[in-house]
Amino acid sequence: MQVSGDDTIFAVSSLPELIYCGPMKTILLLTLAAAASFAAEAPTVAKIYDSQLDGIEKEMVSLAEAMPADKYDFAPTQGAFQNVRTFSQQAKHAAAVLYMVSAATLQQNARVDLGQGENGPDNLKTKAQVVGFLKGAFTYAHKAMQSMTSANQVQLVKSPFGEGQEARGNVASVAVWHSFDHYGQMVVYARMNKIVPPASMPQSGK
Repeated sequence: MQVSGDDTIFAVSSLPELIYCGPMKTILLLTLAAAASFAAEAPTVAKIYDSQLDGIEKEMVSLAEAMPADKYDFAPTQGAFQNVRTFSQQAKHAAAVLYMVSAATLQQNARVDLGQGENGPDNLKTKAQVVGFLKGAFTYAHKAMQSMTSANQVQLVKSPFGEGQEARGNVASVAVWHSFDHYGQMVVYARMNKIVPPASMPQSGK
């Protein structure tokens, strides 16, 4: 921008030539140019669903990676914690449900072993195996979220939890709220073992 006397000479990238105008018009045109340059693209239905999944994925996967391998079989025993899932079982259960609701959203078969009672495969024993199962579930869930549209979110699909049908959007949303539910429980397990969830750590520069 160049300023000379009472007039301003400036270029707006969206206009084909230089514009010569006075101060008031300058302000107006600069405002319009800025608005045009920084206007956010309207989100699609798929992006709305997918961005919510992205948030819980980052928190849950980072926590699963932060928990030491020798603590994967930990489960609280005092208070009202009798017979609860271990940390490993919490992660596998969350992943199994991700596969179930994603498959229902896509109207596909998950094509992975989901174990019994939504608990995930019994043969996954190590931390690396459980984390891999969890990551694979989120990858598949992203595929389901990216398939969502304003039209198909209200279409009925077979419920992944027994008989009947549900709106596709209701089924897809389970991937987010159910994962957050079990993430909260995993956070408790981690903190009981003096592990701070990565998502709760202070961010550099803040």
